[in-house]
Amino acid sequence: MLSTQSAPVVRATLPAVGASLGAITELFYRRMFEERPELLRNLFNRANQANGSQREALAGAVAAFATALLERPDERPDALLGRIANKHASLGITSDQYTLVGRHLLGAVREVLGEAVTPAVAAAWDEVYWLMANALIAMEARLYAGAGVENGIVWHDMEIAERTEEAPDTASFVLRRADGLPAESFRPGQYISVRVELPDGARQIRQYSLSSAPGHKTWRITVKRERSTDGSVPEGEVSSWLHAHARPGQLLKVSLPFGDLVLPEGDGPLLLASAGIGITPMLSMLDHLRDTAPERPVVVVHADRSPALHAHRTELAELVGRLPHASLHLWYENGAGEWYETVAGEPDAPEAHVAHVREGWADLTGLTVPRDTTAFLCGPLPFMRAVRGDLLAHGLSPAAVHYEVFGPDLWRSA
Repeated sequence: MLSTQSAPVVRATLPAVGASLGAITELFYRRMFEERPELLRNLFNRANQANGSQREALAGAVAAFATALLERPDERPDALLGRIANKHASLGITSDQYTLVGRHLLGAVREVLGEAVTPAVAAAWDEVYWLMANALIAMEARLYAGAGVENGIVWHDMEIAERTEEAPDTASFVLRRADGLPAESFRPGQYISVRVELPDGARQIRQYSLSSAPGHKTWRITVKRERSTDGSVPEGEVSSWLHAHARPGQLLKVSLPFGDLVLPEGDGPLLLASAGIGITPMLSMLDHLRDTAPERPVVVVHADRSPALHAHRTELAELVGRLPHASLHLWYENGAGEWYETVAGEPDAPEAHVAHVREGWADLTGLTVPRDTTAFLCGPLPFMRAVRGDLLAHGLSPAAVHYEVFGPDLWRSA
């Protein structure tokens, strides 16, 4: 909660700060990387820095947090910050790093806004930052404690046991502990970080959802090779390295599992909606349901560019087929900008109908979705926004719709 002296200052200056957040975050990252260039090489995603998405996500998070402090001062920030804390934990972020970030972020605010940053304004925004930072530090400490590790010590080696080509430019990797013991447990929907050393010596990190159920001796991740559309070097650095070099017998440096998009216990109805490589956490959830709650009602929706590009297509149909109260709805693009839903269980059959679907790639308006459904979404933002709109139109509570973003979370950036 903001102090009584800071709240009116933040309220008065939030429009100006919000309007300048793009310039502030750009300067913040530039100044920090000038002082600590190894952070860009070995911690931050170089592709997201190059295309500006990380700056946009940071600006959206700061603005959303400051707004929440003013509009909902008595609410805990866990829902807003949980995704960030889990991502930080998977990177091994430590509490002392927040001092470096705060110094450069608040310095960028002063430099961009100039004389408008009076001592009172500087003190108020310093308070906003440390409320956010301390909340994240506390959440990350709980995550580390829950994982049984000390602050930031999340990395270990695992051996690639199997590699399977699931679709063009998509491969899965089964990982096992080198000592033969079972892999650590996780919750269905969580992810791990993978760190690889690239030819220029940089150690870049990416997150990949675990795509099989917990309780096995091994983990599995599925990696889509991200190809650049404009020839830029940073895009797809880690996925390209894994596709080119990762083979059975090699060791990978990976983190412990984290992530807040997790399957809840209970027997209430579920809806799992994914597009493209967003299928991976849904596979883990379905695999877990098969083992633990096969009678639970589940609606599964997946959209892909074509049946040939649909990774784990056969596996998805088999998992749904083993759940007696599950239904599967597959959508594919026909090459002319139209999307069609296939006949259930026959992904290569002629389309049941053709419809111009928004950018969302799938239309849920015709589905029967009980109002007490809990929904999980994973895929491109336009897809998830469209699906969320359909679900709200069905009467679902906004709090019942959960999502995972692969990359910077731009959901709130607007």
